[in-house]
Amino acid sequence: MITRGVVGALLVLVGGFVITPLPASVGATLAAPLTQWGATMPGHGVGLVLAVLGLALVSWAWLSLLRACVPRPPGALALVRRATWSWTLPLLIAPPLFSRDGFSYVAQGELTRRLLSPYSYAPVTLSGPWSERVDPRWMDTPTPYGPVPLVWGATATTLTRDPWLAIVLERCAALLGLALLLWALPELARWCRRDAATVTALVTASPLMVAHGVGGLHNDVLLAGLGAAALVVAGRGSWGWAGVLGGLAAGVKVPGGLVCVGVVLVSLGVGATVPRRVERALAVGGLGVITLLVCGLPYRLGVGWVGALAVPGEVLTPFSLSTTAGRAVGWVVNHAGHPELWAPALTTARTLGMAAAVLVGVVCALRARSGDRPAALRSVAVTMLAVLLLGPVVHAWYALWVVPFVAALPLGVRQLRVLLAISVVGGVSAPLDSSLEGRPVAIVLTGAMVLAVAVPLLLRTRGVPDASERDSAPAPGPAVLTGTRR
Repeated sequence: MITRGVVGALLVLVGGFVITPLPASVGATLAAPLTQWGATMPGHGVGLVLAVLGLALVSWAWLSLLRACVPRPPGALALVRRATWSWTLPLLIAPPLFSRDGFSYVAQGELTRRLLSPYSYAPVTLSGPWSERVDPRWMDTPTPYGPVPLVWGATATTLTRDPWLAIVLERCAALLGLALLLWALPELARWCRRDAATVTALVTASPLMVAHGVGGLHNDVLLAGLGAAALVVAGRGSWGWAGVLGGLAAGVKVPGGLVCVGVVLVSLGVGATVPRRVERALAVGGLGVITLLVCGLPYRLGVGWVGALAVPGEVLTPFSLSTTAGRAVGWVVNHAGHPELWAPALTTARTLGMAAAVLVGVVCALRARSGDRPAALRSVAVTMLAVLLLGPVVHAWYALWVVPFVAALPLGVRQLRVLLAISVVGGVSAPLDSSLEGRPVAIVLTGAMVLAVAVPLLLRTRGVPDASERDSAPAPGPAVLTGTRR
């Protein structure tokens, strides 16, 4: 089982070097034969086959791992941790897979190192290998991220002047997030009397995590890890430090700060009044904001991230409900003879969507049961899901905001099937990324391969026992909180 996943990860690694050229660097020199092969249409096709086949093997191994956790054998959690690292560490030296965002991270880190705020300067400011592989779509665009990944990137480009080694150091941020999840998820599982090994396996060893979280080296893994750690720390009575962790999560991407909803709920006693909730929310939020501001001080980043929040909105993705609604209204008004109303309709729908998502978080903070750990975890999951669905942009890796918190909740048969399907499809479909744009033959062939492996894998998910079979103990009632949780 673990060997099968390792073979899959190695195939993804080799395929990644074939289909993703590196900027001029030591890594590019070492991988030159694979890159030259990938420059041809047959070679690129072989690279895609290797990547899809590798992800299929990882998915198959993951489903086997989940079945192995069902009897709750001794050492199951250790097995999950070993599988997680065995399937992700081979990708440490890979180029940014299935997305060119990693190249943007390195360029933004280099800008930060030079004290050129990426909120004001775009990668086009740089020349040579630091920016040559950045997606042209983002070449002239300031960063939409918080100060944490920028400081991490600046540290990486300070430690090495080789872009490939900087990419390896950038991926260490995703591995740090993964380590935090491995630490926090077993305790979150125990909050809901779930099996720690199964919950951890659902998140950390999934094809979604391997393909997008680690392979794509997206910041979302670090966001999720910091958010999960914040909840655990709050559950242990240290809501102040939890607020700091929540601020760091927001410093990765602003939605990460929404974990503070759960921090507030779990840190208060049972039956906390609305004024007491507001007071605690202001305290936790204040610590988070201070942390967010302090993060950017070494490189004089200030509050530039506020103005950059609208940057992701330049992309129209089909999975955003607010964007889809806005485009539908825009289509209607355009065909009604008012094309000038298309853009305002899109902006209004997106604004209303984000307002609704924020409202969900506020309602959870004020109305959900306080002093109840499962309720706090559920509130974070619901809030994150609302932001994911109603936000202006949705990418496959954004699911990493939600999956860790949903996986620890008591799941029914259908909910578990949906979670498994999202992880499988989100993982094996990763090669269908923007690099295939303008290559219709490659898109069709890759789509056919993805479909060919996804269908059997989805059928195999039926063999994974559902939550009721796996977790017979009822979820606990309100926690009795003592000490500093008042």
